[in-house]
Amino acid sequence: MLHDQTGGFSPPVFFGRYIVEPFRKDPIRVALQQIVEETVTGLGYDLVEIERSAGGLLRITIDWPWEKGVEPSITVEDCEKVNRQLQFSLEVDGVEYTRLEISSPGIDRPLRNDTDFKRFVGHLIDITLKAPMGEAAAGLVNASRKKFRGTLEYLEGTSQNEVQSDAPVQWQIVWSDAPEVKPGQRVSKKRVLPPLQALGFTREELREARLAPVVDFKGRKPKLPGESPAQE
Repeated sequence: MLHDQTGGFSPPVFFGRYIVEPFRKDPIRVALQQIVEETVTGLGYDLVEIERSAGGLLRITIDWPWEKGVEPSITVEDCEKVNRQLQFSLEVDGVEYTRLEISSPGIDRPLRNDTDFKRFVGHLIDITLKAPMGEAAAGLVNASRKKFRGTLEYLEGTSQNEVQSDAPVQWQIVWSDAPEVKPGQRVSKKRVLPPLQALGFTREELREARLAPVVDFKGRKPKLPGESPAQE
């Protein structure tokens, strides 16, 4: 749902049937996904993303499984280890490719599941909806809009029990349409900032979600369940 700082709510964004992405419908790609995922997780890593280019490049992005409060980095040795094992696994299964690359996640890493979303609560993210806002925009944003950038938060009213359970969690991103203040720019004390806006969503409504590719994640602090909305 979309709302502003005044507390007014629009009708909820559409909650459509979960659409399985084409990647999972293609038998060849499904087999590739299975081979790569089994190999990567078998070595103790987490599979983040598989990219396959028309030129035969197969790029695999890996990370360590998330543990709260622990952020180990993927090293060159980790990538080499996965590369060696994947070369063997792909050869055994007859997967054709010209070049294999193993890398750690970039600053625009994809968010694929609830674990990823919980890990990056409070960070700036980019989301793309599967369908435009339509009537749910309620005049607050363009009805044809599908892409948003904002701070990832738990949906207002989410309890701590819901956060800690394995059940799907609802989310929201919060943003302001105030123009960015440039370094050295004078800001009038009388300037009236536009209200914060928030868009509630479930992961099934998203075509894609990624960390916003910015160097410094300052933004808003994570808002925990039970806290009142932050005022900026």
